[in-house]
Amino acid sequence: MKLAVLSALVASAAAFAPSKPSAAKTTLAAGNADLEALAEKLNPKVKFYDPLNLAEQNFWGMGNEATVAFLRQSEIKHGRIAMFAFVGYIVQSNVVFPWPQTLAGAAHPSTDLAPEAQWDAVPVGAKWQIFAVISLLELWDECGGGGAFPHYTKGREPGKYPPFTLFRENVHFVLDLYDPLGFSKKKTDEQKARGKLVEINNGRLAMLGIFGFLSADKVPGSVPALDALGVPIPYEGDPMIPFEGQFSYF
Repeated sequence: MKLAVLSALVASAAAFAPSKPSAAKTTLAAGNADLEALAEKLNPKVKFYDPLNLAEQNFWGMGNEATVAFLRQSEIKHGRIAMFAFVGYIVQSNVVFPWPQTLAGAAHPSTDLAPEAQWDAVPVGAKWQIFAVISLLELWDECGGGGAFPHYTKGREPGKYPPFTLFRENVHFVLDLYDPLGFSKKKTDEQKARGKLVEINNGRLAMLGIFGFLSADKVPGSVPALDALGVPIPYEGDPMIPFEGQFSYF
């Protein structure tokens, strides 16, 4: 894969030379062909849909192949977060944990509040802890598990979160974030390929789903289907400002 990335960059540079004008186009066409094949497997009806021509871009001068890898990584990662958010919204709307939320003994917010309002009720110190853990997990992904794996724009498969091997060997035991029990090791290549398609599609659906919940709570009547089920709980705050009323740069 590193050789392929290098070839793409060389081909892009060669596009400016009169003697080899078609090399970059050939590489770009091959990359787009892979995307089109993946898109057709994900949705045979819509197939490849890229109205903004993102698949042909060159972000930050790192080459088209790396740009496509960045976009694929971004979609998979945000799809996973959306699935967590969708399930979390449902749990927060129906379940109150019996143990205290804080060391001071404060109880968890009631389900009478919308999940967004429940988040607002979380102490600011706890929010910083949550964001700190998220940042560390993001850093571990970006550095390829402490340098054990290449960056996802330089050869690592998009969406493949690196294991915590280096951390286990030098600090203490910890389960891997991805497939901690090793279920995927017993799957065939065909099962793994299908699992990736299912994950991407579920992630896309979850992104629509969680924004449907947020919209229904913020703008009454914006999602009639949820209104008919009695799901929305009016929320006056801003779900896009996680530290609203607690912290601000302005």
